Amino acid sequence: MAKSSADDEELRRACEASIEGTKQKIVMSIRVAKSSGIWGKSGKLGRGNMAKPRVLGISTKVKAKRTKAFLRVFKYSNGGVLEPAKLYKLKHLSKVEVVTNDPSGCTFMLGFDNLRNQSVAPPQWTMRNVDDRNRLLLCILNICKDVLGHLPKVVGIDVVEMALWAKENTQAVTKRQGDLEDGPYQVEVTEGDMKVTVERELVSQAEEEDMEALLGTYVMGIGEAEAFSERLKRELQALEAANVHAILENEPMIHEVLQGLEVATNCVDDMDEWLGIFNVKLRHMREDIESIETRNNKLEMQSVNNKSLIEELDMLLERLRIPSEYASCLTGGSFDEARMHQNIESCEWLANALRSLEVPKLDRTYANMRSVREKRAELDKLKNTFVKRATEFLRNYFASLVDFMITDKSYFSQRGQLKRPDHADLRYKCRTYARLLQHLKSLDKNCLGPLRKAYCSSLNLLLRREAREFANELRTSTKASKNPTVWLDGSAASNQNTNSADTSTVSEAYAKMLTIFIPLLVDESSFFAHFMCFEVPALVPSGSSNGSKSAPNDDDDLGIMDIDDNGKAGKKTAELEALNESLRDLLDGIQEDFYAVVDWAYKIDPLRCISMHGITERYISGQKADAAGFVRILLDDLENRISTQFGRFVDEACHQIERNERNVRQVGVLSYIPRFAILATRMEQYIQGQSRDLVDQAYTKFVTIMFVTLDKIAQADTKYADILLLENYAAFQNSLYDLANVVATLAKFYHQASESYEQACTRFISTIIYYQFERLFQFARRIEDLMFTITPEEIPFQLGLSKVDLRKVVKSSLSGVDKSITAMYKKLQKNLTSEELLPSLWDKCKKEFLDKYDSFAQLVAKIYPGENIPDVSQMRDLLASM
Repeated sequence: MAKSSADDEELRRACEASIEGTKQKIVMSIRVAKSSGIWGKSGKLGRGNMAKPRVLGISTKVKAKRTKAFLRVFKYSNGGVLEPAKLYKLKHLSKVEVVTNDPSGCTFMLGFDNLRNQSVAPPQWTMRNVDDRNRLLLCILNICKDVLGHLPKVVGIDVVEMALWAKENTQAVTKRQGDLEDGPYQVEVTEGDMKVTVERELVSQAEEEDMEALLGTYVMGIGEAEAFSERLKRELQALEAANVHAILENEPMIHEVLQGLEVATNCVDDMDEWLGIFNVKLRHMREDIESIETRNNKLEMQSVNNKSLIEELDMLLERLRIPSEYASCLTGGSFDEARMHQNIESCEWLANALRSLEVPKLDRTYANMRSVREKRAELDKLKNTFVKRATEFLRNYFASLVDFMITDKSYFSQRGQLKRPDHADLRYKCRTYARLLQHLKSLDKNCLGPLRKAYCSSLNLLLRREAREFANELRTSTKASKNPTVWLDGSAASNQNTNSADTSTVSEAYAKMLTIFIPLLVDESSFFAHFMCFEVPALVPSGSSNGSKSAPNDDDDLGIMDIDDNGKAGKKTAELEALNESLRDLLDGIQEDFYAVVDWAYKIDPLRCISMHGITERYISGQKADAAGFVRILLDDLENRISTQFGRFVDEACHQIERNERNVRQVGVLSYIPRFAILATRMEQYIQGQSRDLVDQAYTKFVTIMFVTLDKIAQADTKYADILLLENYAAFQNSLYDLANVVATLAKFYHQASESYEQACTRFISTIIYYQFERLFQFARRIEDLMFTITPEEIPFQLGLSKVDLRKVVKSSLSGVDKSITAMYKKLQKNLTSEELLPSLWDKCKKEFLDKYDSFAQLVAKIYPGENIPDVSQMRDLLASM
């Protein structure tokens, strides 16, 4: 027997590969031939109606708790590869019909109830043999029964015959138990080389045994189905008749049974009547009991509610009660230091009472009660009265404290005595009312605005008086000689700046002013920020950043931090803006006394602006706290004032330099060159801290104006321009040599002057050489110019460049060359006013002359090879001997 295609593993793998990704599993795959036809008739073979090879596959897909079954049709592509053609759901399979016109019985049709066009007959499938047909149909029927729960209609084939076929062709059956979630049951049927895979049996084991016994009894008639069926009908009728006869024979016994049943029925009826009566009585008793329990529950609930209501009313009345001692303290109590404890307690009670009548603390049901609203209005009236009284008292108190200090002259600097401002007593007295301010803020935030303005106005008078008296006495007690402000004017005496007086006391006075008042202003800013309840971070005392000892007032400031029980570390922009505005009111006007000290120091010695600028920069870098914003503004303004004053000095010095241009003919080193060196040395001595940039900017401006003015003066007399330039640039380098080694800005200008000096030397030396040997080097220059246009051999034939002309030039220029060189030296010596430059310039002159003569000798050797001129070595020896 040939092997069935249902056992072809290659075919099954090809089918599974074609549906890869659909999560479906191929249960069976078998080759078939597809043709068309109608129900009950075989298809006609003809053009366009030929049988086509196909592969039918049965697949299952497990999804959630159910399993789906499909019938897939595969066709062969042009390359012989299987590809899916159609897909049918087996749950729609309604009919399986074996075509009777096919004598072999291998052709069948499958009908589905969900086809759109029922008038078109489904395709006919032709198997290779009956065994393949039975295997496929059994597999389909088993899956429909086990997985889908129903069987399609089978036409043209006996189900019993198929079961018998399956029994006869099965030798080994293996079952895999499990529910439908694990997939359908599978049965492998093996006969020889053939395997039949079906899903369970169509009948159970017991039904199968009964059927075998029945078939065993009627073995002789099983060949004729109609005769066998008639025989079974007759026997069934005989059995029914026998049962009816037996029942009729037992009629007396049936009557006895019926009488007993009637007696029992009467007893049951009587018992049912008694039970109905008892049930009515019990129902009445249950209703009475439920009524009693309901009344008891209501009474108990009412008792509990009444108790809770009394407790709630007691609590509410307690909230609404205003103690008489607190009411009297809030409406008319004194604000003396001895009674501040009672005032603080009253404020705390009032704040808690107001919060207790708000919705978060009080139930919404009570919030709208008339008594609660009336009591809240009464508390608001108490709050407004107390806030008004406390605000008025504090405003008068601040003014009285400051007035007392202003009238007492011992608090301020006097003639011959500098007095450091001391606000320890003032802060101690204010701290008494710090807690009161906290409670005023919690009661009414708007009341702090007038209080802050009153405090700032009063304390501003005190701070300005202290700063004015201190600055006046500081200027009076500082002894310093006034230095001249004219440094670079050419008309001034040359020795006026050499004996400048020591003005260090001026810088020390300015530093003392900052040392005393900047920490004081920072401390006052810190104290004010916390005393007046601004929600800002804690301030860093300025004394720690500037190297000075912390003032003893810092302890007072730290005490203020204890006032704020609800302090917040986060910065708030709105609070900072309000604080800075208040600090401006507190400290505004005090900057004028600082400006006065700066202007006074500038008049004594303008260069002291450098040291004052460095001192101010050091204080600016030490101010990091947010609440000291006005102090930083003050320091910035001071720095700008100092820079402006120093800028005035620099501008005036530049004007002094420019005035040299309008003087008579300048000879030798200009006066502002050495004076600038003295000025730069003095400026370097005054540099402190961060003032380097200020000085470097001044250097840049000075030197730029100096060089521009020098060029303008030199251009006024072109004959002596190079001499003036080289002498002044040399003087600039000599005077600033030491400073240029340590100051980068001056080093840059030093190199610039060096380059300009070399250029001026080159031009001046060339002028002197050409003055004595003009014909000789002019002849050489003409030869060099012609070499760009003609060949060297043609040059001796040019007009004025013949050998005769060469001999004339050499004779006229080099006969008595020692006298010409001597004359060149004397001219150099005559024009120079700086004798120290003569040796170096003469060396440069000799070197330049030798270089030019060497170039001339090479040209002669190349153009006039037969001509003899003095050798370069002879000329070098001659120059060395002079």
